[in-house]
Amino acid sequence: MRILVIYCHPVETSYNAALHAEVVRNLRAAGHEVDDCDLYAEDFNPVLSREERLGYHEVPNNRLPVQRYVDRLLCAEAVVFCFPTWCFGMPAMLKGFFDRVLMPGVAFDISDPQHVKPSLTHIKRISAVVTYGRPRWTALLMGDPPRKSVTRYMRLLTGGKARVDYHACYHMNVAKPPRLEAFKARVGQAMARFA
Repeated sequence: MRILVIYCHPVETSYNAALHAEVVRNLRAAGHEVDDCDLYAEDFNPVLSREERLGYHEVPNNRLPVQRYVDRLLCAEAVVFCFPTWCFGMPAMLKGFFDRVLMPGVAFDISDPQHVKPSLTHIKRISAVVTYGRPRWTALLMGDPPRKSVTRYMRLLTGGKARVDYHACYHMNVAKPPRLEAFKARVGQAMARFA
């Protein structure tokens, strides 16, 4: 399976970096073709410029500023996100990816605004590996926007047909090493079985 891994964390020695490495290693070991997209390493620009916003509905020219990322998404059969939760949301870099790449003519068709159609129907699997600094109850209290972005919005863009997994490590800031290692091992096992 062709899998686009979208990783978003600025620190190469972070726990998220270790999770990302575990994801990529296990997917490749399982025989998948992995396109590893490290948004920070690739210096992805998350800012939707004035010009881009003005041309947002101009399909297909709207994709030109991010054509490289659009092509990678359109080649994928599955997407795996790996990111931390900051201020109960995804990092600005990843939010910018959603804003700039998941656009009309790529992620959805709005030629009839009354009947928006999903365009990522080629995506069969979506997964996310996400860390939270706070306990789960606080994320739930805040509505858990990252979970909804992956499990609802991304799935909607596939026509509701993609299978979705969401692997969350809550309260990681106070977690002891054995708990963090156990979570990483569970993530590795999930990626080894990814299909």
